[in-house]
Amino acid sequence: MPTPFPKSPTFSTIDEPFRLEGSLCDLEVDGQIPAELDGTFFRVGPDQAFPPKMGDANPFNGDGFVTAFRIKDGHCDMQMQYVHTQRLLAERKARRGLFGDYRNAFTDDESVKGLNRAVANTNVIPHNGMILAMKEDQPPYAMDPFTLETKGLFTWDGQMTATSFTAHPKIDFETGDLYGYAYAAKGEATDDIAIYSFDKHGRKTWEVWIKSPYPGMIHECAISENYIVLPLMPQVMSLDRIRKGGIIFQWEPTYDQVYIVMPKGGDAKDVRFFHAPNAMPGHVVNAFDDGGKLYLDLPVALDNVFWFFPDKDGKFPPPGSFGTEVTRWCFDMNDRNSKGVPNVMSTLAAEFPHCDDRYVGKPYKYGFMQASDHTQPYDPQRAGPIMGFFFNTFLTMDMSTGKADTWFCGDTSSTQEPVFAPKSPTAAEGEGYVLGVVNRRAEHRSDLVILDAMNMAQGPVATIKIPVRLKYAIHGNWVPSSAWA
Repeated sequence: MPTPFPKSPTFSTIDEPFRLEGSLCDLEVDGQIPAELDGTFFRVGPDQAFPPKMGDANPFNGDGFVTAFRIKDGHCDMQMQYVHTQRLLAERKARRGLFGDYRNAFTDDESVKGLNRAVANTNVIPHNGMILAMKEDQPPYAMDPFTLETKGLFTWDGQMTATSFTAHPKIDFETGDLYGYAYAAKGEATDDIAIYSFDKHGRKTWEVWIKSPYPGMIHECAISENYIVLPLMPQVMSLDRIRKGGIIFQWEPTYDQVYIVMPKGGDAKDVRFFHAPNAMPGHVVNAFDDGGKLYLDLPVALDNVFWFFPDKDGKFPPPGSFGTEVTRWCFDMNDRNSKGVPNVMSTLAAEFPHCDDRYVGKPYKYGFMQASDHTQPYDPQRAGPIMGFFFNTFLTMDMSTGKADTWFCGDTSSTQEPVFAPKSPTAAEGEGYVLGVVNRRAEHRSDLVILDAMNMAQGPVATIKIPVRLKYAIHGNWVPSSAWA
């Protein structure tokens, strides 16, 4: 490779390019993997395959790289595979970076004008016998769940006509129905939103188009029994700005956060917009209905957390400094004049939550997250400087009280997003395990830890030793083997 990667925060410490596809059989284990665990922990994140065309890159601009931890009978195998997107294949053929700035086709090499720019690097979910690797500015890519072979762009056989699709759809556990949406649904910086549902066989069952209050980022959604909720954050798009070489999103500190609520199966006239003071709604824990009221649980940051999308004056928070309030919003759906009422459950700097998938959209008790606990020690001399997002704690939170049971990963380590795996299909809510990758920063490698979700403080019941360093993934999911039956 004649051109080296830049020595910038995007490509430093734990996030140096990895770029190695392959598999490892029967990873070494400290402790014992619970015998009842039978499934795959899929995760995906950005791993730039070639030095960026523009000299440096937004951390969200890397090529999608999937890891699959396959666990059965107390053993764990690992597969690592790029999503073979049109972008990746074009750059491999040219042996250089061809695509420009994040979500800015005006900066691409002329040889790839018109080629799909999808990087499929944000989330990976099971659907209709496949896994979908997803990024919110383009349609997903379908992959074989057993070989990780890329099948191609996925638009539900043309049933999804928006130009993009969320990386965070929600799946109803009982029916298998998938609910999702697209923002900027008619192209970058448009204020169009399309909302969809598809059954477990991939047949479209609902489509509605609405206008957004402003052309901002809608990274997540939630479903309850009766509604879908889209949290709109004041990271605002501008096509004119990227034409001039600027960033696609700019933080607007005077804009409201807005919770867009649509009845499932509803028409555009049924939408409601709940405005709230400027803040940055994060990833959803869960939502549920109770007596005509809709409840939504998620962490809310009181300021912008994306240093690479500052405000118009270039102001941004220092990397690693963000804090959140885990908040339960209540929306009275029987009162058209009501406003959302927030209840702060916890001030832990917690994010990247999951709930027990069997309880998505239903009343529930437990959330599983990671947090940045600044009361815990960190040794930068051994582990290197903190750049970008930093978490050091896994936790189970009682969502009725906000009380958390936590595990700290150590003063030279950091955590990645945890997922939850129930002990069995009929186990009680929360009866199961939290799985998450831990970066052993001083050793320049990683572990996969398995913790008892109801006794996090006791530490891992099993630590699966990974002899290589895994870059920071964004999201993943636990998929039991029975899902493919």
